[in-house]
Amino acid sequence: MVKTFIILENIRSAHNVGAIFRTAEGAGVSKIYLVGYTPAPLDRFLREQPEILKTSLGASKIILWEKKDSIEEVIKVLQEEGAQIIAVEQSTNSTMYNECYPKGDRAFVFGNEIDGVSAAALAAADMVIDIPMSGQKESLNVATTAGIILFHFRDCA
Repeated sequence: MVKTFIILENIRSAHNVGAIFRTAEGAGVSKIYLVGYTPAPLDRFLREQPEILKTSLGASKIILWEKKDSIEEVIKVLQEEGAQIIAVEQSTNSTMYNECYPKGDRAFVFGNEIDGVSAAALAAADMVIDIPMSGQKESLNVATTAGIILFHFRDCA
């Protein structure tokens, strides 16, 4: 069975993190890595983060997660375990998400709401994909993007 992981890199909003937990649980994600200053369901004093708990509808208590400081460390470990690292970012070398066909385990990297996925993560990724936009806005909310990507790739072996 194919495993799907999420790496949330420097996400600012606890509401976005909670929404992604909820979507990830419904899409069958194996684990979420929270990198940098991305808020976690439990703070350093092991207190529940109320915004994440509320927006995740409790999914933050179900799905496995791990807090890490370094994006490079998370990517290296997952690649050593055989997962393809797929950064979701608009880039000159990105492929449209519906033209991407990963095989096997995969980890999707979603970045900061303003700055996107870091240069370090883009450089370490096995591929970069994006969602084409038709309107005047350049991008979607990170939680909305995660939903599109996770459900699009959910049944891809």
